[in-house]
Amino acid sequence: MEQPIRILIVEDNVIIADDMQSMLEEIGYEIVDNVIVYEQAEEVLKTKEVDLVLIDIILASDKTGIDLGKHIRENYDIPFIFVTSNSDRATVENAKTVKPNGYLVKPFEQQDLYTSIEIALSNFIYSDGKPSSNDGSSDVPMSNSVLKDSIFVKKQHLYYRIQFEEIQFIKADNVYLEVNTVDKKFLVRSPLKDYLEKLPKHKFYRAHKSYIVNVDHIDAINSKDIMINNNLIPISKEFKEFIISAMNS
Repeated sequence: MEQPIRILIVEDNVIIADDMQSMLEEIGYEIVDNVIVYEQAEEVLKTKEVDLVLIDIILASDKTGIDLGKHIRENYDIPFIFVTSNSDRATVENAKTVKPNGYLVKPFEQQDLYTSIEIALSNFIYSDGKPSSNDGSSDVPMSNSVLKDSIFVKKQHLYYRIQFEEIQFIKADNVYLEVNTVDKKFLVRSPLKDYLEKLPKHKFYRAHKSYIVNVDHIDAINSKDIMINNNLIPISKEFKEFIISAMNS
């Protein structure tokens, strides 16, 4: 099932926060919560699934939005955007230390907010959601990982979360990929080889030079094709041998 992007708003000006929430909900995003201080945001991140955080730098608490950004970088694999009235050099340089995925200066329009979120998500997704670590470690807690059991696929003007298990097969079509679920198709601009690397290796295989398939959805097989949801998909000799071997094991 398609699921809108889940956003946490951290903003100590209630009027601005409510206005942001209205803008986001009108576009089609889901607001997980709307909080005013660091401690509340920390609790939401612990207990709820969040895909992106919008953070005011100056909060109604001792800890700032930059402190929250640092906390997110150290504990969660999700993007965040600073939303602030401050665009002076000192604030920007301080903000850069925690590597935000965006920086939006108030006042802004709905389109500005939408654009910042889409660019942040797009950059985060295509970098595999792996921010750099000071100690070289890749041991990032996965409780809120964007790519833990799903992947984002763009449809019209929004990115939707698609569970890996719902993807049946992926077909290469020139510079685009056609991602097929049970009842929907999505177009993605990516090489087939690169996209395969984002998918679980024990479920998804290159069945043909132009196809990736989820083996859990294979309904039938013959000498040249497999069938998935009434779609005949050509297969390579190597993939045929792999499937037959798996069936006989």
